[in-house]
Amino acid sequence: MTVSSFKLDITDSAIEDLRRRLASTRLPAPIPGDPWQHGTSVPYLAELIRYWREKFDWRAEEDRLNVFPQSIVKLADVDLHCLHVPGKGPSPRPLLLCHGWPGSVFEFLEIIPRLTDPARFGGDPSRSFTVVAPSMPGYGLSFQAGQRGFGVEEIAECYVQLMEVLGYDRFVVQGGDWGAFVGTRMALQFPQNVMGLHLNLMPLRREKRAAEDSFEEKAYDDELAAWLKEEMGYYWIQGTRPQTLSFGLNDSPAGLAAWIAEKFRTWSDCDGEIENAISRDRLLANISFYWFTGTIGSSCYPYYARMHRPWPTPTGQTIQVPMAYTEFPKEMVRPPRSLAEKTFTNIRRWTVMPKGGHFAALEQPALLAQDIVEFDRQIGSRP
Repeated sequence: MTVSSFKLDITDSAIEDLRRRLASTRLPAPIPGDPWQHGTSVPYLAELIRYWREKFDWRAEEDRLNVFPQSIVKLADVDLHCLHVPGKGPSPRPLLLCHGWPGSVFEFLEIIPRLTDPARFGGDPSRSFTVVAPSMPGYGLSFQAGQRGFGVEEIAECYVQLMEVLGYDRFVVQGGDWGAFVGTRMALQFPQNVMGLHLNLMPLRREKRAAEDSFEEKAYDDELAAWLKEEMGYYWIQGTRPQTLSFGLNDSPAGLAAWIAEKFRTWSDCDGEIENAISRDRLLANISFYWFTGTIGSSCYPYYARMHRPWPTPTGQTIQVPMAYTEFPKEMVRPPRSLAEKTFTNIRRWTVMPKGGHFAALEQPALLAQDIVEFDRQIGSRP
């Protein structure tokens, strides 16, 4: 197991190839009706493609990433890319930031400084963190052709190995999307390593229950039923036929952008306009990262594993490490605390935020960072 420093440098030829492909995009005819009713809006995507080809500055986004120290850590089963940013305060606590799909480490570029150097933002320097933010196995720079697929269980084991190689036996975990599932699995399987778990998505089972015990639980069941009916198409195809899907998305940047942008619109607190929540450059940096690394197909593997395995928190088992949950109003599903307490038995903090959605670190980095800091105060003193 070795650790090598790294900086991202996409070749000029790869950037020019992307622009050529964008210039030759063949858009579909719009289906009659509201532009977003049947999926990604054709007029929106046409404008996004034009901006991507003519105005988007990949080098500027690459520089934003390369400001942070990065490493390639060779583990037993994967060469794992990660950001490893030392905290600037006294005795910084190790914090593992876990992204999901269709995100990447580009989600964390605005929240990391708030965590590693809180004094810069008017915060308490004694509450700084040393942040480790890996690209999930199969995502971004944590992928090589022929690499085996990683599900939630393997990613959890991989992340514990990563932290131990970097010198951290005890650490806090924060995650949303797949990161919430991975963090929860880590807390279940490795409670000796996870001193605290902070989530901005609650990874509870998503089947309809036989009984509803409260108004909040009934409202959640209705919300969940609507989500399962209208929003699970991507989940089923990525969980059953990811190879078939990857031919189109790996070959067409327009197709890739349509697949990902629709999720950013649906899952963010944007009132129907992605740029109300996430800037066009931030959106395209994330999409471009998938494109240049050729990882849209491999990024689907956690879905395939999830669809063909038992739930990663086995029936009857509970998470007992201290945990916190930050509920953003436009998260895809928002279980009530009464249901969460059946799985998480040591909830220290439950915060309902005034604004934000699924991509919390991108949409509301200040709010999310502050909640992580407040949770840190509740899980024990630092050395």
